[in-house]
Amino acid sequence: MIIERTVTPLVVYGEDPVLRALEKITANRARIVFCVTEHGRLLGSISDGDVRRWIAAQDGVDLTRPCAEVANTGCVSAPLATVPADLRLLFTPSVDHVPLLDEQGHLAAVAVNRSDSFRVGRSEVGKGHRAFVIAEIGNNHNGSVELAKELVDLAAATGADAVKFQLRDMDALYRGKDGSTAGEDLGPQYTLDLLSRVNLPAERLFEVFDHARDRGVDVMCTPWDEPSVDALVGYGVPALKIASADLTNHTLLRYAARSGTPLVMSTGMSTEAEIRESVALLRATGTPYALLHCQSTYPAPFKDVNLRYLSRLAELGDCPVGYSGHERGFHVPVAAVALGATIIEKHFTVDKTMEGNDHTVSLLPGEFTEMVTRIREVEEALGTNGSRVVSTGEMMNRVNLAKSLVAAREIQAGEVIDRAAVDVKSPGRGLQPNALDRLVGRTAHRSMTAGEFFYASDLADSTPKGRAYSFRRPWGVPVRYHDWRALVADTRPDFLEFHFSYKDLELDPAPFFRDLPAHCSDRDGVLGMAFTTHLPDLFSGDFIVDLASLDDAVWERSIRELQRTVDTTRELARWFTLDDDPVVVATMGGFTSDRHLDPGERPRRYERVAAAVERVDRAGVRLTAQTLPPYPWLMGGQQFHNLFLDPVDTAEFSRSTGIPLTLDTSHTKLATTFLGRSFRDAVDLLAPHTLHLHLVDATGVDGEGPQVGDGEIDWPVLAEQLDALAPGVSFIPEIWQGHVNHGEGFWVALERLEQWF
Repeated sequence: MIIERTVTPLVVYGEDPVLRALEKITANRARIVFCVTEHGRLLGSISDGDVRRWIAAQDGVDLTRPCAEVANTGCVSAPLATVPADLRLLFTPSVDHVPLLDEQGHLAAVAVNRSDSFRVGRSEVGKGHRAFVIAEIGNNHNGSVELAKELVDLAAATGADAVKFQLRDMDALYRGKDGSTAGEDLGPQYTLDLLSRVNLPAERLFEVFDHARDRGVDVMCTPWDEPSVDALVGYGVPALKIASADLTNHTLLRYAARSGTPLVMSTGMSTEAEIRESVALLRATGTPYALLHCQSTYPAPFKDVNLRYLSRLAELGDCPVGYSGHERGFHVPVAAVALGATIIEKHFTVDKTMEGNDHTVSLLPGEFTEMVTRIREVEEALGTNGSRVVSTGEMMNRVNLAKSLVAAREIQAGEVIDRAAVDVKSPGRGLQPNALDRLVGRTAHRSMTAGEFFYASDLADSTPKGRAYSFRRPWGVPVRYHDWRALVADTRPDFLEFHFSYKDLELDPAPFFRDLPAHCSDRDGVLGMAFTTHLPDLFSGDFIVDLASLDDAVWERSIRELQRTVDTTRELARWFTLDDDPVVVATMGGFTSDRHLDPGERPRRYERVAAAVERVDRAGVRLTAQTLPPYPWLMGGQQFHNLFLDPVDTAEFSRSTGIPLTLDTSHTKLATTFLGRSFRDAVDLLAPHTLHLHLVDATGVDGEGPQVGDGEIDWPVLAEQLDALAPGVSFIPEIWQGHVNHGEGFWVALERLEQWF
């Protein structure tokens, strides 16, 4: 159990609309809020169940009604002074939050039946949350407020969640008065002498705390004595750090816990029995706490670190656990995260040679940045212990590398498929070989030629096919030279979009447009539809087009490949009916292989793209820049896109250069999730500059190309936006592998899109 004194996430006012309660219930993940008067008196509780019951009792649901109408006025509560042992008796399977009231009935705190997480400033700390990284500045400011502020600035830039300092009342803490070290042993005498010179008093330290707040980084501090506790609690630090040296100082622990401020306690220099005693003390107070595994030598030998003790510490503490490191380097804290540490504390300095042993075990800003980066990467890599799923990149590689079930001979519709009619061949575009036993014995519902892939739909009774569709804007399908006829066999799109491979650019297109299908022809030799084209990303020699490259050789070849694509597009025009010049969709470049660029590096790259496009003869085509995802899958692995990712600079590029956009909804949804932005706001920015659309869903930050409706895009909202901001703009369904099985993925997408577009 913990007693949560930061109650704002759990509070709504009686006059607030019910919708506000629902929003807070979703945001706080506690599934409950408490309704109070404007003066803070408790009116009752509102759980998601209370809201459902209220809705069920209404003839018409009006979420603007006041919360007071929904509140359960009979909720369990207790006086603020109730001891934790008695509070625990109030918890039941249906009650895990108990409001605590002061003598006037004001909501002052909430007892919560959990101990695995709590809030520190802007961050939730504990199980299920990313590691809370503390830059331990301590006394590494060497008594200088200006150096302390500089360290705060540098720590904030590393990605640290908090900076930590130490506060001592020297007279309250040490037996000698006025900094006297007379009669002390050599070690304490050295420490006391150093502290007397570098210790910052509370009022000076609070100047630094104010500076940290302005920089957007939370502050923690270690109080070494009771007056320091009072000063820090009075200032309002979101958590107190208890040093390893004070783990057995039960008097200080009780005094600090009495404030209700969360405690983070290091366990260095302590036996397991001592840890148990202190845990029992803290648990009895109800104060949120965490334990840090620590080896209190400076620097600590690797052989003494014993990271595996983290799991034992979690058992002893029944609380969030972390690691406070004094060893050389930053690889041990990264390993600690992999072993379950949810808090990492590491000393931080600008010069390891400065006086004081903390400097010697500290990380420099660049090292701390690297540590934070590696921690976040490890957290991503840890994932979950749920079911194994095939990632987007793996799916792409499976198509290239795996095997499929294919027809070993011609098969007629209505024929029973026997084992001799099925072979196993690469690539992996079709039904996986483990489906062989389910396929054999089925009746074929389509005719197949030798070598043709079987698909999942061959295990069903029918396959989706194209038909006549009705949209408020021109629509098309992605095709290649070799498959466009098959994809228009049952439908007539407004246009075809040729997704070239670099090999396609070397082909003579004429043979692919002889004897045109009658239902698609307006007159002999000409298709009664328009077309668009798509620049290949990859060319021979593992070359990826990058018009933003600062390497002149890469830049020049990229311009040549774009020009070749434009020339091919002009050549294709003679087989189509065109009211406007054909659109060319181009991934302009700006990718990196190892990291995302700092935003300050983007303008130069955009200038490079603009200069490259000026070199291209674009007569007879309309060149567009495609919006891009944060993590493109290029050459079988993940890389990093930097341009045409942020909707702000993408829209500005289009405005300033006059080059319109192809808005790829999957790419932009992934980008806004990655950037923490609103997808709706991004569409508002990009749609006015959009000439062409790739409509497809998205999941997370790299789940590119799922079927429409299977991802995270709100399609009715998007359709409304595009009707208002980009009316009449053409689109294709850009479903990954949508072309297989005669366009099955495209037909499903068009069926779904038809209801909105």
